[in-house]
Amino acid sequence: MDVSMTLWVLTILGLVALIAVDFFIGRKPHDVSVKEAGIWTIVWVVLAVLFGIGLLVFGNSQAAGEFFAGYVTEKSLSVDNLFVFILIMAKFSVPSHLQQRVLLVGVVIALVLRTVFIVAGAAVIANFSWVFYIFGAFLIYTAWKLIQEARADEDEEEWEENRLLKSVEKKFGVADKYHGTKLFIRVNGKRVLTPLMIVMLAIGTTDILFALDSIPAIFGLTQDPYIVFTANAFALMGLRQLYFLIGGLLKKLVHLSYGLSVILGFIGVKLVLHALHESGVHVPEISIAFSLAVIGGVLVITTITSLIASKKQAQREAAEAPAVDAGEAEKDSVGA
Repeated sequence: MDVSMTLWVLTILGLVALIAVDFFIGRKPHDVSVKEAGIWTIVWVVLAVLFGIGLLVFGNSQAAGEFFAGYVTEKSLSVDNLFVFILIMAKFSVPSHLQQRVLLVGVVIALVLRTVFIVAGAAVIANFSWVFYIFGAFLIYTAWKLIQEARADEDEEEWEENRLLKSVEKKFGVADKYHGTKLFIRVNGKRVLTPLMIVMLAIGTTDILFALDSIPAIFGLTQDPYIVFTANAFALMGLRQLYFLIGGLLKKLVHLSYGLSVILGFIGVKLVLHALHESGVHVPEISIAFSLAVIGGVLVITTITSLIASKKQAQREAAEAPAVDAGEAEKDSVGA
């Protein structure tokens, strides 16, 4: 898709305006209600759909298809990333009224990092077509790793601080409690970090790892930097509201990692086939329409099976509860 510099500038200005609106909405720390989160989640999704329709009307069907495939994939990966955000929030006991500020900063950091990665990735792809082999192999490896992690079935997950974060805490010191939205305070004349600043650093460093998965994935669906950038941007824009909307539902998506592993593995194979095609090997290439169908189908099946499995698990736990209570009561009576 041929994109002029004017369109690039207008798009970036438009996204900056949306970020400003998002910041204005959440400028005052408060507990986000399900109603508020639901309304703004719908707004961001509608904006993404309208943008995709605009690509169809003013561009072509190929560009629109690539955008929607990229958007759905990046949104799905973002939902999986919310699991980590929840663990980080729990690790640092972030007050509920400050969580939206942390997420907003996290989204901005993620957008900046992904922009840098997109520019670098586009430059590498333009000069070295063999990089598709690396991207493809990395996505297939990531898919396998997701399956291994899902099969581990760890009941109690806990996020661990990385070395960088620990060194920052040791060097600057951390206040013993939150001080509203302040990132620094003075304690005995020394400037120290607040827990809120540490949480934002944790989210920011985690965003780097997320970008390593998402950028190769979307480059497997389109090599157009404009579509890669906008699909990532729209996928990230509603992440803050989505966190509050489906925070409880995330625990029920028990098969999400399996679904994402299938999607990443599929895109990895698609990249390898594309690399072979670029090398002159006659192999079939996977169309964007087929890719969109596979991605959508996997997500629908994963959601349905997850909800069924969660419901059965809840029923089993409900059935076992009376037996446990009866056992405890019997022990108490014997003890008496």
